[in-house]
Amino acid sequence: MNLQKAATLKSNVKFLKYTDIILKTCAAVLAAAAFLLTFTVSDYYIFNRIGWENSAESFNAFFVISQWVKKAGLLLIALAVFYKKKCCADIAKYLLPVFVILSCCLFGKFFDVSAISADSSAADKVYAHINGFMPKALNQALFFASNIIYMVICALLFVRDGFKTRAKSWIWLPFALVACMPLNIFENFFDAANFGRGHFLWFKNFTLWHFLAIVILIGFTVGSYYFLKNKDKSTQNCFLAAAAVILLIQYHSKDSVVMGDGYNVYHTVFACIPLFICNIGVYIASASVIVKKKILYAISFFVHAAGAVSVFVYFGKDEMSNYGIFCSYSILYFCLTHCLLFALSVLPTALGHYKFRYKDCIIPLIYYFAVIIVASVASGLVTSASMGFTHDGYTLQEGEWLYPNYAFTQENPLPFKLPVWKLRIWRCDLNALYILGLYAAYVAIFFAFNGAYCAFLAARRRILKPKEIPVAAIGGLPADEVEAQAETAVAQAFEEEKTE
Repeated sequence: MNLQKAATLKSNVKFLKYTDIILKTCAAVLAAAAFLLTFTVSDYYIFNRIGWENSAESFNAFFVISQWVKKAGLLLIALAVFYKKKCCADIAKYLLPVFVILSCCLFGKFFDVSAISADSSAADKVYAHINGFMPKALNQALFFASNIIYMVICALLFVRDGFKTRAKSWIWLPFALVACMPLNIFENFFDAANFGRGHFLWFKNFTLWHFLAIVILIGFTVGSYYFLKNKDKSTQNCFLAAAAVILLIQYHSKDSVVMGDGYNVYHTVFACIPLFICNIGVYIASASVIVKKKILYAISFFVHAAGAVSVFVYFGKDEMSNYGIFCSYSILYFCLTHCLLFALSVLPTALGHYKFRYKDCIIPLIYYFAVIIVASVASGLVTSASMGFTHDGYTLQEGEWLYPNYAFTQENPLPFKLPVWKLRIWRCDLNALYILGLYAAYVAIFFAFNGAYCAFLAARRRILKPKEIPVAAIGGLPADEVEAQAETAVAQAFEEEKTE
């Protein structure tokens, strides 16, 4: 009898193991399909055009909501499958099937969305032709295939976890929906054409809205630290991974928006190539908290934390940006993604998962140099290629050519000019002196940020220095252990100071 029970248990364990493998495979395929679908105009075009029925100017509200819930489903599934979060599985397996079925029934003219209108210029049609590289049939295939995968994953979650669910699991649903909210949804409540650059609500440097953005960055990071610091390391890792998934979902919303309504001053798929330093940082910082590799932590902390905070301090010349009013997609996207990027870059160090040392800066410096070189070459190649872009007998003219400005290698964001050392890439001229200066300036920013961080830690240790560190308790230990115990004693003293 015992042998039979053992055999049954072994069979169940084996079954669950295979179920887990299939779940992870399906989740990875779903993520890939969702990523490809962001390179269609329709994916996010619908969220600022909500109506009660499908028409020439709007999309059925229930269909739009179903697409929103499916975006949140990507977060829930990632946590349920890869981090075994039961609360996320409880929500996903009961909620997602309803909205997946709705999206299959109410899609209407979703696959016929085009950025072309009666007012489109010849250049706009060229850009739309570039952006429409994905065939409608492939868009449809990916859409329905991803819906099938959603259903398979939900079924497998029932198999893995059973039908029971806990009421408290649903507390997390509003958080998932807000975290994955399409940021252009607020544009249902205003017409961007009614606001000009001189309007009070327009986002520019050194305005009330700029100040609020900085406050939000600081508040979000500090709040996240205090929320996580007393939790166990496993819980911290789950929350950091969730933030990474949210960052990736929100970051890739731009792929669709830029091809439809445009993002900032960009309006073609070439703006989606991740060669801005913060764009690459999205992947580096997200990977660092998921795979927990020292080199990724070092690059995130040394390069991308400083890069993210620097653009908050100064957004570049006002004439080279078009963020719109404070609640438009462009500025909400910028602030949310950069807040998440900064938090993911500094929190692993602040929480003690990784300790940055200056000897760790060598690879990040080489990495950033490589980014600048690749970004410069890519900017020149895209601009040169755009000089020959043509559609329906029209070729782009000067003033309509694309200047992607990857990593700011084409246009100086500061309000002064530099001497020109001409560097020709194909048919495009870049300023080699400016590019070298750009690298040097950012390296200085990286060291300044890390110097400021080290100074802050030193000041905190001095101010919160414990009255007495038990030397006898640490005598005779290796230097690393002595340092670790000393830091623990300082942290304990800091906690005692707060309670007093």
